[in-house]
Amino acid sequence: QVQLVESGGGLVQAGGSLRLSCAASGNIFSIYDMGWYRQAPGKERELVAHISSDGSTNSADPVKGRFGISRDNGKQTVYLQMNSLKPEDTGVYYCKMVIRTNLWRRDDMDYWGKGTLVTVSS
Repeated sequence: QVQLVESGGGLVQAGGSLRLSCAASGNIFSIYDMGWYRQAPGKERELVAHISSDGSTNSADPVKGRFGISRDNGKQTVYLQMNSLKPEDTGVYYCKMVIRTNLWRRDDMDYWGKGTLVTVSS
């Protein structure tokens, strides 16, 4: 079994910073793409930032220049550094990883964490 656990959410004032972490554990052979998504109240889940296995990144327009995604393959962890936070960044942040568990065949699947709440006050 594979588990993803997010941490680092909380309440912060507008203009502040937070760093989210998401650590994977369990029966993991390899991790490919990693990403952060968020879901604001009453809205659909949306992509925030993505990092490929080769380290290339992209981020959504609303967070460009403010958020940065990074990964530590040895720790099976993805990070989201969030700076200059705005009230509209409020939501539940989820990490997703594409993980292969089988040594002998490709069985890549999307795995999700349960989310961590970020609240930005004005």
